[in-house]
Amino acid sequence: MKLLVTGGAGYVGSVVTRLLLDAGHEVVVLDDLRTGHADAVPRGATLVTAGLADAARVLTPGSGFDAVLHFAGLIAAGESMVRPEIYWDVNVVGSLALLHAARAAGVPRMVYSSTAAVYGNPARIPVPETAPTAPTNTYGATKLAFDHALTSEVHAYGLAAVSLRYFNVCGALVRDDAMIGERHDPETHLIPIALEVAAGRRPHLEVFGDDYDTPDGTCVRDYIHVADLAAAHLLALDAATPKEHRVYNLGNGNGFSNLQVVDAVRAVTGHPVPVRVSPRRGGDPAALVASSVLARRELGWTPARPALHDMIGDAWAYLRR
Repeated sequence: MKLLVTGGAGYVGSVVTRLLLDAGHEVVVLDDLRTGHADAVPRGATLVTAGLADAARVLTPGSGFDAVLHFAGLIAAGESMVRPEIYWDVNVVGSLALLHAARAAGVPRMVYSSTAAVYGNPARIPVPETAPTAPTNTYGATKLAFDHALTSEVHAYGLAAVSLRYFNVCGALVRDDAMIGERHDPETHLIPIALEVAAGRRPHLEVFGDDYDTPDGTCVRDYIHVADLAAAHLLALDAATPKEHRVYNLGNGNGFSNLQVVDAVRAVTGHPVPVRVSPRRGGDPAALVASSVLARRELGWTPARPALHDMIGDAWAYLRR
């Protein structure tokens, strides 16, 4: 198939691009490199340096794209609470421009990178896809808005759409022919920051809040290996069905607190990780753990590397490389 991957110079998008190329697909990456890296785009893919607003430059009538895999967007929940306007602009306005261009070009399928943040503070753990959506931050609200737009597109125009709601992605693709990992600037995710502390690149790790209603007072999250997450996208691409908008949660079904993650980083690296506790960030849910029963049943998806220590080990190997 001929595929457009938006945000293919980013962390998850670049790993998915590598797997798509391995599967024999033709891949064009659309990325404005605002947060991505040109050298992260796997060899064999074509990079078009442009934003979502310019998607029509690539998705032209007759261009022959079979699907769009949409990863491009802003992802920092904390930042979204202090700079909400850029999140609405990129994640909603930009995504709608992409959707309009895809419709005009006759693209029949779209796989969307959504998020567990749409659930806010869920009443039930693990979280099923039927849980009420009540995001507690602007990031989650913008991602949910485009989920709704996809549902409307499916009903009105027959698009085949799949939304994959990620829980916390970590790890790296570690192979002889490929080493792709997480390198946001600035970095906002717990595991890569903790690893930078272990490597001596930061003096300490900042933990936001230790007074949540959790066993040790810190936030609890479900972690999923980026390679397992990427594999789910290829399955979703095959499962996309005209006039249906399918939604799947992707996680391991196990929750780890921030302090448990820090202990795991210490164990994997053999280095100290000093911790400093700061006040809570606005919009952070206390706990988010996925139920991925539906993805396992309907997509046939099973995480190959579900152990937290393995995920941290691969991320550590990437950081040292």
